[in-house]
Amino acid sequence: VQLQASGGGLVQAGGSLRLSCTVSGRSFSIDRMGWYRQTPGKQRELVAVISGDNTGYPDSVKGRFTISRNYTKNTVYLQMNSLKLEDTAVYYCRSHTTGTFGQGTLVTVSS
Repeated sequence: VQLQASGGGLVQAGGSLRLSCTVSGRSFSIDRMGWYRQTPGKQRELVAVISGDNTGYPDSVKGRFTISRNYTKNTVYLQMNSLKLEDTAVYYCRSHTTGTFGQGTLVTVSS
């Protein structure tokens, strides 16, 4: 199983980005997936989770980030709006079925 994240980049504060995570390899459900982020010296933190019809977010991103998925494309998305400087991090997707992390994609929010 491979998870390929993309969509990171440089954006001004207040802007938006959409991250994508495409899953390939042996067939398995993207029913339970998460997005995480990590900054230097800090532990990786969960910023969005989707499981069945349910989604969840920490207070730090609630109302600004939205996780969704497309079963046909085997892809999970993270729509990030109203980005803040503190959202700068490397973002990772993870299968909560297998525990596999994908490689990260860097999001940099500038003032």
